[in-house]
Amino acid sequence: MNAMEWLKPAALLGSILYALIGVVIFWVSFVIVDKITPYDLWAEIVEKHNKALAMVVAAMCLGISIIVAAAIH
Repeated sequence: MNAMEWLKPAALLGSILYALIGVVIFWVSFVIVDKITPYDLWAEIVEKHNKALAMVVAAMCLGISIIVAAAIH
């Protein structure tokens, strides 16, 4: 693959578009998970400093990110 191929406007625009789609899908997925949990994730992590929940949410974020990246790829 030629290194200059990535600098073409179509490839660059496509990469930006897929990145934006991935971020939107990730954000929607996170909001859905936040709504189905019985408590406010943000308040529990930030205000109460629940480190265990923060690690679970981080693992969930990584999992969603991997799934979205695989689906887009």
